[in-house]
Order: sequence, then C-alpha cells, then structure tokens
Amino acid sequence: MPSTLQSKLKEYTVVAFKNQRQISPFILSVLAAAVLAGCSKPAEKTEDIRPVRAIVLASSDVDVNAEFSGEVRARVESRLGFRVGGKIVARKVDVGTLVKHGQVLMQLDPQDLQLSQAQALAGLRAAETNRDLAKAELKRYQELRSKNFVSQAVLDAKDSTYKAAQANVDAAQAAYRGQSNQAGYASLVSDVDGVVTAVDAEVGQVVQPGTPVVRVARQGEKEIVIGLPEDKVETLRRVPDVQVRLWADPKNTVAGKIREISPVADPSTRTYTVKVSIPDSLAEAKLGMTAVVQFASKTATPQIKVPLTALYYEKSASSVWVVDGGVVKLVPVTIAGAAGNDIVLASGVKAGQTVVTAGVNLLKPGQKVKILGNDLPAAPVVAGTAK
Repeated sequence: MPSTLQSKLKEYTVVAFKNQRQISPFILSVLAAAVLAGCSKPAEKTEDIRPVRAIVLASSDVDVNAEFSGEVRARVESRLGFRVGGKIVARKVDVGTLVKHGQVLMQLDPQDLQLSQAQALAGLRAAETNRDLAKAELKRYQELRSKNFVSQAVLDAKDSTYKAAQANVDAAQAAYRGQSNQAGYASLVSDVDGVVTAVDAEVGQVVQPGTPVVRVARQGEKEIVIGLPEDKVETLRRVPDVQVRLWADPKNTVAGKIREISPVADPSTRTYTVKVSIPDSLAEAKLGMTAVVQFASKTATPQIKVPLTALYYEKSASSVWVVDGGVVKLVPVTIAGAAGNDIVLASGVKAGQTVVTAGVNLLKPGQKVKILGNDLPAAPVVAGTAK
C-alpha cells in the first residue's frame, strides 16, 4: 500500500475517534477499495500473435494436371423408332443383345397397314382397267380416222382420255408402293451391327411414328464421355497430352484425343460434355465401364504458384507475407500471370519459403504469427526458383 494512502487513512481514523463519530459504511467501503487497488499487481501485457494459414512454396514445371471420371460409350448410338404408329405386339431383343444388320427388333400389329395396302392394290387394279379400256377405244378411233370416218378432234379427245387413264395408273402404283412400304414398317429392324443398350417400350404399348423404342450402339469406335467445369474448358481444350485408363485396369494407359466439346453446358450438372476418342487397342473397354481421363502439360521453365488470397496490395504494388521464425515480413513479388485460381510469381520468392495465404490484411511487418493446422505441405526437392 502506498505510504500517502496509509497516512490519509490513519489521519481520518484519528479525527473520527477524537470527534467521537462513527465511520459510515460507505466511507469504509471506499477506503477498502482504495486499499485493495493500491495493493494489487499491475496487469501483464499479452503478446499479440495472429493466427494465419500458410503454405510452403514449391517450384514445378507442371502447368496442368487434372483427372476426370467418365463413361465408355459407343461413338454412334441410334435411337430407333417405328416409321408408322401402332400397337407393339412383339419384342425380339433385350438389353445387351448383339444384333446384326437387318435383324428384327420389334413388331407392330400389321392388320390396319395390310388393309390399307389391299385398298391401294384395288385402286391400282381399277385404274389399270380404265386405262386398258381407254387404250382399246383409242386404237379403234385411230382405225376409223385412217378411213376418214371420224374427225381429228374426236381422235384427240380419245387420246387425252387414254393419257389421263395412264396417269391414274401411275398414281395408283405410287400409292400402292407407299402402302406396301408402310406395311413393311410394322417390323423394326436394325440398320447396323451393334448391341442393344436400352429398351424404351414394351409389348402392348401404342406408339406414335418416330417415338424411340430401342437404342442400339454401333460396333466399332468407342469414346469416353466426361463433364468439365466451366472454368477448365478453355485451359484443357489446348492440352495435347490426354491419357485414358479404365478403372478396371488402371495399369493400362493409352493416349486419347478430344473429339468434341459441347458448346452448351448441361442444364442439370452445369458442366460441358467432352467426348474423348480411344484407340481400338483398348479392346477390353466395354460399354458402360468407368474410365479416367487425365490432362497433363508442362511449362518450359519451373514456376511458383500461390493462391490469389496470398497477395497483399499496397500502393499499387503486390507483395506476400513470408513467415521466418514465427515472424512475418513483407516481400514484394512480380506477377507473371494466372493459372486457374492460382497466381504465377516471376520473382521475389523461392521454393521452400512459407507464405501466408489467409489473414494477409491483418498483419504488419515483424508480426508474430501462429500457423493454423499442422498440414503444411512439405516443400519438394526441385530445381529452379523465382528470383
């Protein structure tokens, strides 16, 4: 307790006893608080240590290294349907059935189509009868004209009648051939050698013309279908090295080739469909198998990349916070470009240094930091630095 406070307290107490007064409780509480405050120890100052996240820089010549899972599909897969409508009365194939060109897949009830064919045939016979009659009459009038028994106008009328009858025969023949084709369309046949991948209709179902009822994948070239996110499409489009491997045989890797990139994103997955052709040497690739497509490319020289969140901007200059012995220091860097969500640094740092990636705006030079987590990646032993 300070001596001044003790003397004041003693003086007040003596005066109170001399005047035979009692010390009020309020005064006692104030004096006690003053005594305790004077006797307490001063508060200790806590050291300011900021928690941050950081990574260990690595130098690498790998520009792109991405993998995407996909499915093995046939390059050509047809959705077959009947050219005419009707009721399905027979299904000849199941999913997985190997089919040949011209093999019957499904059949419709042909009764109505056969009746239409018979009607067209009857119309053809009637037209032929009228034509034959007109032809015979024309011949008789030609003989009469040669003897000058009829005028030329009458002969011209008979010739016109014959030509009209012949035209009716031609029309009836075309109608009959059309109805014959319609009757033949009651049987759905495969136009390629392949395998049935799906059956979309069953016996008893009434279908409209053109409704897909069977899917047939053509035998031959296969491809891998994958989906790319929108931020990777343009980058991966230019990658020349595309490798494909099956999940069932991961040790066998073959070269693939991007055949098609959809210009429109899938409305459900919001990814862009990419088709990668595979060679015939990958004979074990069966339709529906899972495959992995790997994109890889390298740069001419090793590069150092950091996340965008690691950059600290001050006075139009870019810098990063480097952790050295638990203390940070601000190091100016030169940006060479962007690589996806990362920034490529041309100079200022080197591989093996620890750089803060989260919390950069709360630091100051000489600030002590604590790195959150113990999952800092070990710096690989690589050649090349960004000087």
